[in-house]
Order: sequence, then structure tokens, then C-alpha cells
Amino acid sequence: MLTRNCLLLFLWILVDDGSVFSLRPPLPPLGRSRTGRERARSLVGPMRNGAAGFQRVKRGWVWNQFFVLEEYMGSDPQYVGKLHTDLDKGDSAVKYTLSGDGAGSIFTIDQTTGDIHALRSLDREEKPYYTLRAQAVDIDTNRPLEPESEFVIKVQDINDNEPKFLEGPYRASVPEMSPVGTYVTQVTATDADDPTYGNSARVVYSILHGQPYFSVDPKTGVIKTALPNMDREVKEQYQVLIQAKDMGGQLGGLAGTTTVNITLSDVNDNPPRFSKSFFHLRVPESSAVGSAVGRIKAHDLDIGKNAEVEYTIVPGDGGAMFDITTNEHNQEGIIILKRPLDFETKKAYTFKVDASNAHLDPRFQSFGAFKDTATVKINVLDVDEPPVFNKPSYMMDVYEDTPAGTIIGAVTAQDLDASSSPVRYSIDWKSDLDSYFDIDPVEGTISTNELLDRESIAQHNISIVATKLNSPVLTSRVAVTVHVLDINEFPPELASPYETFVCENAKVGQVRSRLLSSLPFSVHTSCACGIEHNKCSSVKTGFRRRLQEIYLLPVVIEDNGYPPKSSTGTLTIRVCGCESDGSLLTCSAEAIFLPVGLSTGALIAILLCIIILLVIVVLYVGLRRQKKKETLMSSKEDIRDNVIHYDDEGGGEEDTHAFDMGTLRNPKVVKENLYRRDVKPEMKRGPKPPVSQDSADIRDFINQRLKEHDMDNSAPPYDSLATYAYEGNGSVAESLSSIDSLAIDLEEDYDYLNDWGPRFKTLAGIFGEQSETQSDSTTTENTH
Repeated sequence: MLTRNCLLLFLWILVDDGSVFSLRPPLPPLGRSRTGRERARSLVGPMRNGAAGFQRVKRGWVWNQFFVLEEYMGSDPQYVGKLHTDLDKGDSAVKYTLSGDGAGSIFTIDQTTGDIHALRSLDREEKPYYTLRAQAVDIDTNRPLEPESEFVIKVQDINDNEPKFLEGPYRASVPEMSPVGTYVTQVTATDADDPTYGNSARVVYSILHGQPYFSVDPKTGVIKTALPNMDREVKEQYQVLIQAKDMGGQLGGLAGTTTVNITLSDVNDNPPRFSKSFFHLRVPESSAVGSAVGRIKAHDLDIGKNAEVEYTIVPGDGGAMFDITTNEHNQEGIIILKRPLDFETKKAYTFKVDASNAHLDPRFQSFGAFKDTATVKINVLDVDEPPVFNKPSYMMDVYEDTPAGTIIGAVTAQDLDASSSPVRYSIDWKSDLDSYFDIDPVEGTISTNELLDRESIAQHNISIVATKLNSPVLTSRVAVTVHVLDINEFPPELASPYETFVCENAKVGQVRSRLLSSLPFSVHTSCACGIEHNKCSSVKTGFRRRLQEIYLLPVVIEDNGYPPKSSTGTLTIRVCGCESDGSLLTCSAEAIFLPVGLSTGALIAILLCIIILLVIVVLYVGLRRQKKKETLMSSKEDIRDNVIHYDDEGGGEEDTHAFDMGTLRNPKVVKENLYRRDVKPEMKRGPKPPVSQDSADIRDFINQRLKEHDMDNSAPPYDSLATYAYEGNGSVAESLSSIDSLAIDLEEDYDYLNDWGPRFKTLAGIFGEQSETQSDSTTTENTH
């Protein structure tokens, strides 16, 4: 170290000889201070002959700065430089002084020679330079020979500081599967040496540990990925050692290191996977709806949000019975029961479950489907269950006062378990505190235990308990509602006293008054008036008001209940004078028109109702009469509809006088231009042929009318009756009417009627007998 410092000092003296001054004119100075051409001005010396003053002299010493090596390790004080003035003749008459930073403690000067030395080792990083002042004075008088001058002693830097990472150790992260060259982080090292002098502070970065995964830029310290597709699931943490070396990385430079902990952050590059393809679960049939009946799990190698799994049940056997949700904490699939299980109905369920990622990364969709499928089989375990009633509730009816012990109904419950245990029945005593009912423990029949009274309790609500014989703790209940039906206990009675009247001239059986029409029972009597179907009629030949004005008629009232009940009431009947038509003349108005309990306002309301009804009837009759005037034409206006009714019975086929054909031959009946009233004609009809008394004319006329009706397009689409008084010959059986009966051959054979079917069998027999009779008569006549 000492040899190196001495060598550097020697080189420095050779290069920078302007730092040592002599009496010769100095060389042009280096640095920022005064130029070589500048001459120092000497102080004005004391004036001779006693006059005080200074003499202007030439300045002989100039400098800008001195240099001293830092970290000097020599035993002797380090030589810094020499001060000298032209006024120093070498006779030791000049003394040099030093003041300023470190004067006397760090730096010292030889007062005679002007040599400056550093008393101790200096550190540039502690203080890079010192500012001092120097002056030459007369050694005897201590008076300044020149003005005081300031100079700088600069500490010369050496490479004594290694680079340091002030922010280390570093932590960084980079996504897994990143391409080569992806930025990770940047490290920075600082060197305390002088960056303006040499290469002591020029730092170069290199990676000592962490290859081949990462690389570092030698100038900037930026760390990047060096391998593609680094998988977090294979290795997540990397520790990289970075070195910073000064002197540009050359041999002999100082170096510092730091550690960079790099973590590969997760991306969603892995699908969930079930640990096994088949899950077998067992669930008791008594599990509550909404409860968790099993758990399955698909593992995802990713972490955080990328490891979130969604479970779905593939539509099929278990979709209606089960549901599945995801546990947010451990990503388990929780199977939830949606409907009640029944071991006796179905003992097992098998379905498939899909596990898929909730957040997909489109960069890795080419890797395949990000889901997995497993099969789940759930076996339903049989649980001893309480018995089940065949109805959710029961309703029963019983008549009041029914004898005790009468069975009113039954309940049925059964054990649906495989064991099929017998069931025993009982009544919950809390629902039947008075023990009105009893139940057969085996059959379940419910009977009355006491007489029931509807007027006291009309409805009983009891609870029936069904218990399994082999498991008494398993019970079920059902509600039974018993309605107590009313029986006919009370006879009917008149709500109020009733009064009516009878005329003195009333005939036997004449109805005088309608009575008790709104009562739900019937009345009977056998006294002065007869009552039948709630009507009062007189039964005597007459009444005399002078003999007896008021009759009290006992009335037996009977209801329609079960059993029927009856009572006897009294009807007051007044004898009044009436007109021949039965209208009242003289009688007590109060007794007739104001029955007990009927106020004047009520009577007025009744009269108004009667008047309104009469008005409605009158309007209805008027409308009916007006409609009759607008009907179709009468039979006298159209010969087609002239139907003559005789209300007598004809004399058979041989009777040709039962119908008068003269009506059809009467020319007065036919009118000109007579049209049908039910259809408006669109064309005029042709002229009618003259009517003659000859039957052939009538036949032609009828044929013409028939042709007109057949060709009439204005005829209505419904059937219309048209009379022609002529029968055609279209029937296979020919005419069966009495018309033209005389023209029929009496000797005709009617055997063909037997071929027409059963309906003509009787007719064939009749005509057959007549033919035989006529044949016999003819034979007899011919014989005679």
C-alpha cells in the first residue's frame, strides 16, 4: 500500500508541477484559479524616512489547489506541497503561516521552508476537500509581507469503497408461463468513490446464482426471465444472487452482492381434477330437506381465484332430488338434499357431477376443456319411521243424543318400513278432556263415549295418535273433526198471532186466504175452516156475522224434521160482509189490513211492490199483442198456408166426403199478385191461369205452382209449408190417402208389402184379408 501511494505521489508531482512553487515565474496554473499571466501584487512596504506606507512589490507565489491521497498508511506525515514567495531570500527572514480547515490539527506547515504535510490519514468519502489560508510575514516584526491567500487541499480518491445495494434484499414476482425477456425487477448499487475520477465508481452487474432462469442487464441492473413456460406448480420460489463490481468489472475492482427473491405468480393454466372418478355416499332417509348429505372435491393446482371450482349436476337421475354448491373456503362440493328421501320408494340414486373453473384464462383454452367429471352414487339408508295415516285429516258426522258406544268412523295408519310393524291407536287426552269419544286401539274405529249435545258443543276437534308396536317412541298424529248434527227436538210454533176473514156469503171450499206460506212446516185442521197446503178454505155453507163474528180455529203445525214434531196454534177468523165477487165491504179494517206486527210503512211498501208488478204485467201483455200483429200472413191471405181443421174423425179410405174439395176450386179465394210475406220477392211472377171447375185445370195450376217454387231462388233456406191439394205418383207404394181411393183396383195383390220389412207386415196382413174377403164376395155374386 505504501509503495502504491508513493508511486502515485511521484506521478502526481511529475504531472502537476504547478503545485510546487519557487522563485522562478510559475507555469500557467491548472484548474479554475487565476491564469499564469496574473502576477501577484505585493503589499506596499513601510515608507522610508519615517513615512508610513507600503511598497508595491511583485507577487511571487500563486496556486489553485493541492492534492493529498486518501487513506495514506505511511509512518511519516504525508507531504502535501510547498509555499514560497519571491520575497524569501533564503535568509530565514520570512515566516509562513497557515489557517483554515484542519490547520494545525490535520495539516501543518514548516514556517521556514513553507512545506505542508498531512498529519493523519484522510477519507475522501468523509470530507473531499479542505479550504485553507496562507500568509508570508516578516519573522522579526510579524508583519505581512503579502496579502493572505486562500487555497484548497483536495483529497485524492482511491478505490476503497465497494458497490452497495442499499435496498436489498429484493422481492419480486412474475407470472408463471411468461415468455423469455419478461421484466421482473431492477436492482441498483451505489459506490461511494468519486464517479468523476477514474473507474472507481463505474459499476457493472452480473448474476452469480439464478441461471438459467433469469438474466440481468450489466449496465441497468434490470432482471428478466431467461426461460419460457416456467411452471409455478413445479417450482414457485427462486433466489437470485446479483453482483455489482466497480472499475467497470475489471480485475482488481471491488464488488458487492444482493439477493433477489423471485416468486412465480399463479395463472389459471390447470383445470380441476377429481381425486377419483367414483364417489359412494350413504344418506339416511330421514335427512331433512336442505341439509348437506355429502361432500366431494376436485383439486386445482392453481391458487387463489384461479383455483375456484364450480360444481354442477349433470341432468339425469339426481337432478330433481339433489343440488350441489361450492364451499368458498376449501372449494369442496357440498351435495344438498332438495326433496325428502323414501327408502321404500327408491333405495339408490346415481348421477354425474362436473367440476369446472369459474375464471378461465383465454390464453390456455387450447390446452383442453378446463373441467372434470365424476360419478356419485347415493344409497338411501332405511330409518325406522313413525306410522303414516292414509289421510291428512278426517271429518266425521254424528247426530246429537246418539247412544254411547255408537261407531261414528275410523282412522287408518300403517308402517311403511320394511319391518311393517302393527299400529296401535289412542286419543290424545289433551284434545278430549271430557272423554266424549273412544277409539279401538287395534281397528282404529272411533265411537261415542257420552251423549252429545249440539247446542252445547257443535264441533269436536280431537287428535288421534298412532304408535308402532315394536317402537313405542315413534308416533304420528292426525286431526279428526266431529260435527254434531242437530235432531228435531223442538216442535214448530207460530211466530205471531195470525188473523184472516171470511165472507158471510162464502161458498163451500172457497179459498179465503193464503196462510203461513213461508213456514218450513205444514198445518192441518178440521174445524170451521179447512187448511191444506198452507191455504184456508171455508167448509160450512155460510156464516152469520150477527150470530158469531170471530172464530178461533185450532191449527196443528207439523215440521219436516226427523223425527217430525208438531204443535197446536190458534188462527183468528173474522166474519165480514163482502160483495158478490168476494171484495170486502164491511169489516174491521185493522183486523183485515193490519195484521199484528205489520206497520203502516211496511203496508205502503207492499202496495208499491204490487203496483210495480201490475205495471210490468201490463207492459208485457202490450208487447205480446204488438208481436202478434207483426207475424206472417194469415191463412186467408195465402192459399198455400190454408189449413182447415175440422176436429172430427174421417170415415176411412172409402169416405170421399170428409174433405170439401170445393175450397180449392173457389175462384174467389185466389187473388192476383199475392206474394209470400216471409221472403221479399225479387222478380215478378207470371200471370196465373184462369181457374176452372175442371179438376184437370186445378192439376195444371198446381203443377205450375210447384215448378215456380222449385225455380224460386228467393225462397228461404228453411223448410216452408206449401199446400197443393194434390199428391204425386212418386212413391213406390203409390198413394195411401183417401184421395183417388175409388180409382184403386180392388183386386190388386198386396203381397209385395211383405217385402218392405217388419213395419209393413201388419198392413200387408190387413189388405190381404180384405182381398180375400172381396174375392169371396165376388165369387158368391157370380154364383147367384
